[in-house]
Amino acid sequence: MRSDMLKSVLNELNGTSADIEASGVISTDGLMMASALPAGFDEDRVGAMSAAMLSLGDRTSQELERGTLEQVLIRGDSGYVLMTHAGPEAVLTVLAKPNAKLGLIFLDVKRAAATIEELL
Repeated sequence: MRSDMLKSVLNELNGTSADIEASGVISTDGLMMASALPAGFDEDRVGAMSAAMLSLGDRTSQELERGTLEQVLIRGDSGYVLMTHAGPEAVLTVLAKPNAKLGLIFLDVKRAAATIEELL
């Protein structure tokens, strides 16, 4: 089943780094397709915000002539939110700890997004 395979990719991603706290695959219209989120997280809210932020990032990147959007990174005092395309119809969202080694996470997220794109 596709959702099981997506969940497997997310569990593998979350296991690659202790700095990654959660992840989800969201359709570009904001529906959660698969997630590895901690208890208490509202999947619908995460899905809607991720899709909206990536869409805004796409538009901003185009309007300001920065080329094709690669990722949206949000940094808060409690950690990071990283969103990237996983194919034309999906968004991969990752939550990371505030002291995360971003270079390694970017690499792992890029690999996971490519795998997710193949599955979809």
